[in-house]
Amino acid sequence: MTPIDGAVTGLALFLAAALLATVASPRVTATVSVLAGLTLLAAAAAVLAGADSSTLALPWLPGGPAAALRLDPLAAFFLVPIGLIGALGPVYGAGYYPRAEHPASDRPVRAGYATLTAALALVAVANDGAVFLLGWETMALSGFLLILADHRRADVRAAAFVYLVATHLSTLALWWFFTRVEAATGTFGFAPLPIGDPATTGTMLLALLGFGIKAGFVPLHVWLPGAHAAAPTHVSAILSGVVLKVGVYGVVRATTLAPDLPVGFGGLVLALGAVAAVLGVALALAQHDLKRLLAYHSIENIGIILLGVGLALLGRATDHPSWTALGLAGALLHVWNHALFKSLLFFGAGAAIRAAGTRAIDRLGGLAKRQPVTAFAFLVGAVAISGLPPLNGFVSELLIYVGLFDAARAGAPAVALAAPALAIVGALALACFVKVYGAVFLGTARTPAAAAARPAPTAMRAPMLILVALCAVIGLAPWAVAPALDRVVADLSPAAAAAVPAIAERAAFVPLSAI
Repeated sequence: MTPIDGAVTGLALFLAAALLATVASPRVTATVSVLAGLTLLAAAAAVLAGADSSTLALPWLPGGPAAALRLDPLAAFFLVPIGLIGALGPVYGAGYYPRAEHPASDRPVRAGYATLTAALALVAVANDGAVFLLGWETMALSGFLLILADHRRADVRAAAFVYLVATHLSTLALWWFFTRVEAATGTFGFAPLPIGDPATTGTMLLALLGFGIKAGFVPLHVWLPGAHAAAPTHVSAILSGVVLKVGVYGVVRATTLAPDLPVGFGGLVLALGAVAAVLGVALALAQHDLKRLLAYHSIENIGIILLGVGLALLGRATDHPSWTALGLAGALLHVWNHALFKSLLFFGAGAAIRAAGTRAIDRLGGLAKRQPVTAFAFLVGAVAISGLPPLNGFVSELLIYVGLFDAARAGAPAVALAAPALAIVGALALACFVKVYGAVFLGTARTPAAAAARPAPTAMRAPMLILVALCAVIGLAPWAVAPALDRVVADLSPAAAAAVPAIAERAAFVPLSAI
């Protein structure tokens, strides 16, 4: 079986889980979802370990045209968080969203979660515009239905419909993007655009708009805080940890089609990243709703990822391969890291909210005594998202810092200004999570419900502890993921890989030495 066959098998298993959710128990749905996630992870690991990229053509109808699929290193890299959170979410949901408490919405939520995960996998492996937009629209509609799970509440309905409008604006922009690609290349797929074509920049700006809405780029983020707050918490985890990242995937994939993008485009992406990172963390500090606070930190971390992507594009445009290698590596690793620690934080927040019956930070308190495992897991996630050693958030931010310092040494002060912005973001994130952790888990309970809180069930604790372990592994042994980063960078930019043979060596990948 080739890696793409494994990826399609995993996708099919998630669709099977969606069908089973309508008739089977949560345990059965979770078991099939775990199997599907492991299948996706195995296919991705094969490619990231060195297996050749593989393609597959599946006919839409007998005798009709074929749907083009491909699993290359970039797609494999993004399949990792899709498979992981797609597997852990249903396990967590079995404890957080039990059928006894949600008899009307339990089955639709389980079916929608599995469908959303299958759509994410299809987006990652799509090799033409038609398949991509099919996965994109399925992802959009299943996400809408999941956000609308508690549809009796007016604020939930409002958040869901704002999301629906935003995601369809994204689809329209991407449809226009693919039609322009087809006009320039003769194929409705991921074909390289002609060198020197003056229309290329406009085509890439459409891609930035379409993918930026989904990723929550500032000022296209208006749908994000309300949707993440309104959805069931394990849905918020996949929305923040994975769905936002397919927007990043789209930007990276689209820019590979245009190797001659001007310096200004990279500068625009870098500037968008700096604004999103600073504004996201500043708005998070002002929140009193725990889930909205975490949602704004998603905007912040998308900004950090954009800093890396912008640095990589600037390096490509100005012939600085080290910027390209370090920017790509930092951005891609932060995709993994954010999926891990943000899902962990949402899982921890869900356990606290379910026990105390409120999302209001100032009505919680004292939960560390009653939920010690949840408190420990949330603390690990808070340290990781603050970019502190020895956890994984520090490693990816270190790569971006090193690239920005390279820019400063090369005489590019405008690029290097992003480094102070990143430092400010780290300081504000730390201040925010010191406040949040103290208010939610320390001190005394502020309500009778918080005082009577009980530990989260095993189905909720187990996914949190798995994510804790993964955050620690990447932070303490980052060389373990360096080969995967080298593989993707070499595939996307051979020149950068030749100039920087090993990401691990170039970035002094030993974070413990910085403690």
